[in-house]
Amino acid sequence: MTKKIFRSIFAVALTVFLCSVVVIMGALYGYYSSNQMKLLGSQVELASQGVELAGVDYLKSLTADDYRVTLIDSDGSVEFDSAADSAQMENHLERKEIKDALKNGEGQATRYSSTLMERQLYSAKRLSDGRVLRLSCSQYTWWTLFVGMLEPVVAVFFAAVGLSLFLAFRLSKRIVEPLNKMDFDGENPPEGYYEELSPLVSRIESQKEELKYKEAELKRRKDEFNAATKKMTEGLVLLNEKGKILSINDSASKLLSISSYCVGKDILLLNNSFEMQELIGKAKEGRHCELIVPLDDADYEVTASPVMTDGKVTAIALLIVDITEREKAEQMRREFTANVSHELKTPLQTISGCAELMQNGLIKPEDVEKFGERIYSESKRMITLVEDIIGLSRLDDGTVDTNKEPVNVKETVSTVIDILKDSAQRKNVTVSLSGDDVTINTVKRLLSEVVYNLCDNAVKYNKDGGRVDITIKEQPDFVSVTVADTGIGIPGSAINRVFERFYRVDKSHSKEVGGTGLGLSIVKHAVKLLGGDVSLESKENKGTSVTVTLPKI
Repeated sequence: MTKKIFRSIFAVALTVFLCSVVVIMGALYGYYSSNQMKLLGSQVELASQGVELAGVDYLKSLTADDYRVTLIDSDGSVEFDSAADSAQMENHLERKEIKDALKNGEGQATRYSSTLMERQLYSAKRLSDGRVLRLSCSQYTWWTLFVGMLEPVVAVFFAAVGLSLFLAFRLSKRIVEPLNKMDFDGENPPEGYYEELSPLVSRIESQKEELKYKEAELKRRKDEFNAATKKMTEGLVLLNEKGKILSINDSASKLLSISSYCVGKDILLLNNSFEMQELIGKAKEGRHCELIVPLDDADYEVTASPVMTDGKVTAIALLIVDITEREKAEQMRREFTANVSHELKTPLQTISGCAELMQNGLIKPEDVEKFGERIYSESKRMITLVEDIIGLSRLDDGTVDTNKEPVNVKETVSTVIDILKDSAQRKNVTVSLSGDDVTINTVKRLLSEVVYNLCDNAVKYNKDGGRVDITIKEQPDFVSVTVADTGIGIPGSAINRVFERFYRVDKSHSKEVGGTGLGLSIVKHAVKLLGGDVSLESKENKGTSVTVTLPKI
């Protein structure tokens, strides 16, 4: 502490001295430059009088080594120059001091001379015949001024350093000595040697008590955490920001086939699979991610959740779940869906064609209207079912085109509303659109499919004379699309199941309106592929509100 105070005092004193020297040098530099320009103006005044009396010959007779003399004609051409061949010099009409002299009679300027390769002061005066006489000289530099004052500056510098060292040493020792004599670990620390230290002593005592309490609370929570995680069937691993294990429960040790004594070791040293490297890498970047990691002929779903503090990753939580059986069942379901879709599509299209023939009068008139309409209606409904199954299967398999592009959300919703206009009119349902006009980077076809399914459901399951209100809201990082209707609603017991495949709240009503039970499942999977989220609120006989949240990028 003494060294820090010593260095601080010494640094402050030395900094003040150096700043003072710089300020003084700056002031002197400005003063000398100003005087130099005034002297140059006086010299050009005297020289102009000589030229007025004796002409150019007067300039040739001058032996002023400190000044450069130039005579410029009114058109800017150089007539005479004491330092260079006037015939080789460029036109000076655009030089500031020349322009000012021609206009006002006198002109001054400061700039770098490419001929002499140094910074010059220029002073010019217009003669009675319109020509301009200019004198220039080298401007004083910082270095020139410093060299001229070097001896007194060095003497003052060493004196200042010595005095700063002495004062810094004495002051730091005087400040720290009473503090070193204080006993903060005792039960009753003595009053400070400085009266100002009394609040500090009191605060330290208060913080000591607070630390004891927090230590006990931390131990209690740790015991509770260990007890809870020990009973978990899922594996739980806590890592620090560098990927080293802070805590691991018994289930994780068994699933990963590692010892519970691995605390403090890098997780990648224990499991260096590509999947684990990718998972930990994304988590360190602050991204929540899930991966299927195959281990010992089994599949595990490993979820990595970064713990953020002040925008930085301070810890990583790994949740490990054995999903071997679930993955097998899911694979079987996907294969079943694909096979059923393939087998049913061709005959259903045939049924649809027969129904069209009946409607066109190619069947007996007495059978056409009733029989044909029913077959055609059922075939169209089943074809829709097949198409929904195929679409859902593609979402599951990840075979859909996920190339993103700029998409105007409001325009996309408006297009869907136009498509459903006839359906809404038949149901006497009013559809309205409001909210922000925003463009996001997403998959346009999937967005259209999501909005279509939500709006189609809102119209189908609405009441006669009902409403469908679509609202678009823009947030800093995402956009939400809410589809709210005044329809039949969903019972509370069914809300958690409506996103399941083939689940229908009211099967008879769904059949009546042509529902397949896949619309919300398609919405859920499509939104997930788009990196968004979907939520639903509903009250029976009052209506349903579905909100889709999508990232802007």
